[in-house]
Amino acid sequence: MGYQNVWRLMSRFNSFRRTNIILQHLRMSKHTEAAEDVLLEKKGCAGVITLNRPKLLNALNLNMTQQIYSQLKKWEQDPETSLIIIKGAGGKAFCAGGDIRAISDAMKTKQKLAEVFFKEEYILNNAIGVGISVHGQFRVATEKSVFSMPETAIGLFPDVGGGYFLPRLQGKLGYFLALTGFRLKGRDVYRVGIATHFVDSEKVSMLEEDLVALKSPSKENVADVLETYHTQSKIDQDKSFILEEHLDKINRCFSANTVEQIIENLQQDGSPFALEQLKFLIKTRVQNGNQLI
Repeated sequence: MGYQNVWRLMSRFNSFRRTNIILQHLRMSKHTEAAEDVLLEKKGCAGVITLNRPKLLNALNLNMTQQIYSQLKKWEQDPETSLIIIKGAGGKAFCAGGDIRAISDAMKTKQKLAEVFFKEEYILNNAIGVGISVHGQFRVATEKSVFSMPETAIGLFPDVGGGYFLPRLQGKLGYFLALTGFRLKGRDVYRVGIATHFVDSEKVSMLEEDLVALKSPSKENVADVLETYHTQSKIDQDKSFILEEHLDKINRCFSANTVEQIIENLQQDGSPFALEQLKFLIKTRVQNGNQLI
């Protein structure tokens, strides 16, 4: 066996060993035991997934993405599983996205964790949606819900499907949310179409019980249950949409095909609202000359 072949074998072995070290590292959590990061239960015809890292706003780590994807594939083949419910523990957050801090800390020690984590996360996202919610057929918001694309604050483009669903929101609202990371709260998450239903937070547990109690869940009877709770909710019903007075400006300024032109539009508008968005875009240096989706 020549030296070249020996080197190739050793190189492959070392790569395999490094990958295993990376996987082992990401499976470890300094905040909770890995097995408790996500809870997987079967209740009647429903599979229930609970993201269980409340102290970290249920941010996803590698262990969680692997467990969730593996269980989803099993439930997909199970004729007795007709409904999947995904929720977050702790009452403060559904999911804050990927655990970027853990990846950043690992990169400081020169461990190549990002490639492994994002590969696994995007496999999961491809199966169930953004992050893990917005591409679902039914999406429930409460008065405590907050939606944003915070990755834009550090100069990243909206990921995990954001490039698909954001441009499909009314007018140019999706482009505005994509570039500014503006935070939508409560009923506004429903008003723009990100959520399909709005339910009082105190009734979410009852909603889950009613969904789990369905003997043979179908699209129609799940929708009926959700609609019942939705119509009962009166919280913020008479409160106007937070961006209502700015929609014309948003549609006008964010109708351009490049970030540079959007910046020019905001400068020409000159209103306090436009200048606030302009300040954010310049600060985060989102403008890289890229065409918008």
